[in-house]
Amino acid sequence: MASPTPLKDTDLIDCAKANAKDGIETAAYLCGYGDDISTFERELKHACDRIGVKYKELGDLITDQDTIVNLGGIEIAPDTPSDL
Repeated sequence: MASPTPLKDTDLIDCAKANAKDGIETAAYLCGYGDDISTFERELKHACDRIGVKYKELGDLITDQDTIVNLGGIEIAPDTPSDL
């Protein structure tokens, strides 16, 4: 669901990161910027600068861990919390 108002700060970063794999147009729309890509990118860069995250393009928000999780694989874990 798209935000009714443009997101700012860490809310914007979280939303952009969650939707980065779907492309910048989708991320901008869902973060409340509609089709105003330039404002979305400017605000996202500003938000990232404030918290010390390097940002040049939307793909920078996709971490190696995100990529590994999306590739799938097997999860090694006990059957129940008590079976450690």
